[in-house]
Amino acid sequence: MFWTRLGSGILLVAAAIILITAGGPALAAALCLISVIAYRELGKALGFITDDKKKRALEYTGISLTVLYYIWVFCSVSIKAPVSSVPAAQLNTSVSVYRALAFGMVAAFIVYLFVYVLLFPAYHGREITAACFSFLYAPVMLSFLYLTREGFLLGRYLVWFIFLCSWGSDTCAYAVGVLIGKHKMTPKLSPKKSIEGAVGGVAGAALLSALYACLMQRYFTVPSYTDSYSLSMGAAAALGAAGALVSMVGDLAASAFKRDYGIKDYGKLIPGHGGIMDRFDSVIVVAPLIFIGLSLIMG
Repeated sequence: MFWTRLGSGILLVAAAIILITAGGPALAAALCLISVIAYRELGKALGFITDDKKKRALEYTGISLTVLYYIWVFCSVSIKAPVSSVPAAQLNTSVSVYRALAFGMVAAFIVYLFVYVLLFPAYHGREITAACFSFLYAPVMLSFLYLTREGFLLGRYLVWFIFLCSWGSDTCAYAVGVLIGKHKMTPKLSPKKSIEGAVGGVAGAALLSALYACLMQRYFTVPSYTDSYSLSMGAAAALGAAGALVSMVGDLAASAFKRDYGIKDYGKLIPGHGGIMDRFDSVIVVAPLIFIGLSLIMG
């Protein structure tokens, strides 16, 4: 199991490096596919997607909305102003990003209401609520990874803060927890997680983020726009610490849903890890925080 998990982890990291480096349509398509799978995993866990062939409307609606949402986000973010000045270019991108998010979420909510009304009483209100929640939880939240990559001039470098805060903090927390972990953090929810590990994860993510910001300042800056796009080590460390905290909450929340609904894993797609929701549970909630944090710090 260990070697299977390790091998899958290496492949995931390699795929992430390739797709994020490429960015653009390749990353958007990959995230769209991941979001569709995550939506279906959540649907099966929460019970609004079943094997009943007569009740597939919410499944097909969610898949269709996810594809349309990513097409809309991709087209909105792709329309950028010429980089004649950083503030103007960034303002244009920000407006496009926020418009894409607002229109996408509101349109999806209205579509789910149409499904509810037109098919009533085929679906109970709690199923519609679960479907709306799943669309926000997976496709919309994951799209912030793409928005971070494409919404900033240095997005191809800034996007890695998401993984430093999620996968990086998880690794640090595990190492510290194994070495000195004694006090259980949430014994009823995740018995293996310790307070010492949590502190180590937050400190590790803060340190990794600060070091990465230092590397960015040294090697990845755009000379003409250094003042507008500087990210201090202190700000990066604070962002990393906040991201690590949110990462842990995302991980524990995903575990809480599994316990509530009596399932071990969300799926079996990734050998040794489970489903998309099992592996991306922290990335899903960290991505929006990093996007918001970078927008406020570097706006």
